[in-house]
Amino acid sequence: MRENSSNYREIFLNDVPMMDARAPVEFSKGAFPGVLNLPLMDDNERQRVGTCYKQHGQDAAIDLGHQLVSGQVKAERVAAWAAFAKANPEGYLYCFRGGLRSQITQQWLAEAGIDYPRVIGGYKAMRTFLLETTQQAITECDFVILGGLTGTGKTDVLVQLDNSLDLEGHANHRGSSFGKRATGQPMQIDFENRLAIDLLKQRARGTEQFVLEDEGRMVGSCTVPLALYQGMQQYPLVWLEDALEDRVERILRDYVVNLCAEFTALHGEEEGFRLYAERLLQSLSNIQKRLGGERYQRLLAIMQVALNEQRSGAVELHRDWIAGLLCEYYDPMYAYQRDSKAARIEFAGDQAAVIAYLKARQAKA
Repeated sequence: MRENSSNYREIFLNDVPMMDARAPVEFSKGAFPGVLNLPLMDDNERQRVGTCYKQHGQDAAIDLGHQLVSGQVKAERVAAWAAFAKANPEGYLYCFRGGLRSQITQQWLAEAGIDYPRVIGGYKAMRTFLLETTQQAITECDFVILGGLTGTGKTDVLVQLDNSLDLEGHANHRGSSFGKRATGQPMQIDFENRLAIDLLKQRARGTEQFVLEDEGRMVGSCTVPLALYQGMQQYPLVWLEDALEDRVERILRDYVVNLCAEFTALHGEEEGFRLYAERLLQSLSNIQKRLGGERYQRLLAIMQVALNEQRSGAVELHRDWIAGLLCEYYDPMYAYQRDSKAARIEFAGDQAAVIAYLKARQAKA
């Protein structure tokens, strides 16, 4: 039998398959990428056992647990664990602290003829390890911020670098008022776990200098870890530049064509387009106060005409509200931000020049 493990680094570096024996309500609050939730107890059973533990102690709680998870219920759960173990012979199981629940799961599997190891310390220890991984990287590594006006293609630059941290990718959000995707965002803990594993894997490859996009504290509903965000106010800045026409086309691609495709792929043509149009209109409404009444009504009218035209497949009219929003709202705001950060800008240029500069910068590190 493979031994129980506390080598969290190797587990995450190698994407080792794991089975989470916590209750669904625990799993939904935060988990690790690719992990399968196969609980020992469901939410109701866990609550009843927890209440029994508080009122009557551990022995009574264990007895109740065995009563609740017995017979056919137990057989079905053991069968699901066994199927996972057979499909993932190199994997592990865990519970919250690596205690009673994972030990019982392991014992019942052994009684079914399957020896399967567990993670010592469980979810809590692995979560602590990942939090420490992020903190160590912030303390020990160099970071450079990629800034630029809206639509300059900062994400396009990041994907061409092998030392980038894509905060928006981990948050499944494009970062702006229009940044919501058709699919939802991860829970905060999931976002932090993804970021930590990314840092861990890149540092294992020898990366000690990271490039990340200039973000606010919030990327949609996900919060950038405080120590990293504080560092982002001090790190050197590289500024990406591009022509207005190119920026309009890039936003048209990402926020109109691709977003509409995301919604229709998920919900079908008619319902998908309805939800996409609703999302676009809501995104504009979200900044109504900052736009002011007259400007909001003008851009709204343009957007509504463009959406009606898009039903026939044409997207050209969207360029009008995009250009208006850039020139009248986003650009003045970003220009102010650039002025406030001017002392930190060490290089500015177009996409090709910025990529070449950042690659050369990494090579010198």
